[in-house]
Amino acid sequence: MNLQSFYEEVPRHLVAVDCIIFGFDESKLKLLVIERKVDPMKGEWSLVGGFVQTGESIDAAAARVLKQTTGLENIFMDQLHCYGEVDRDSGARVIAAAYYALIRIQEHDHQLAEEHGAHWLELHQMPELIFDHSRMIADALKRLRDNARFHPVGFELLPEKFTLSQLRTMYEEIYQETLDKRNFRKKILSMNILEKLEEKDKSTSKKGAHLYRFDKLQYEQLTKKGFVFEI
Repeated sequence: MNLQSFYEEVPRHLVAVDCIIFGFDESKLKLLVIERKVDPMKGEWSLVGGFVQTGESIDAAAARVLKQTTGLENIFMDQLHCYGEVDRDSGARVIAAAYYALIRIQEHDHQLAEEHGAHWLELHQMPELIFDHSRMIADALKRLRDNARFHPVGFELLPEKFTLSQLRTMYEEIYQETLDKRNFRKKILSMNILEKLEEKDKSTSKKGAHLYRFDKLQYEQLTKKGFVFEI
């Protein structure tokens, strides 16, 4: 059997990418979901996704799908898992590579998201999703919690300038548990990876709360010396 004949006889399957897109807004961790526009299960809730095109890597496909829906690129995105159960998609034999992404909701293209029928929903608002998308979300949440505990990926969800209260609330949303205010403040400031700004956020009080910024360069320099981030 020559090489061409071998490949011609191998079964062919569709390859898709599905994106679990997290955002943090109004003190809540949210997910971007869309109303499916094609059969099967047209009109049902789905993750943002699409098929890998000819000449396109799965990483490039995931980045393309995310940009088409949010207008964003060069953001935090990590491959989560490959889902290949035989009957996972009722339309055809589809193998899906799932990615989870962290974006700043304030920076994404709201109009573009609306054109794709996309909606930001809180975790407790999640409706029943198509296929195995609920499992993907559960897996992505676990990965996010594991990564956020030992890596500063959570800052990808916050605006460039934030208060310590916003930072703590963001971690509380990720872990779905309450963190002690004083202990959190003491621990995060002791890491010396935040730059305290002169500006204040006065949206919640006249006195206002100091704004901070994540010092990525300082963090990278500290890690070279053996620093370990842990929340």
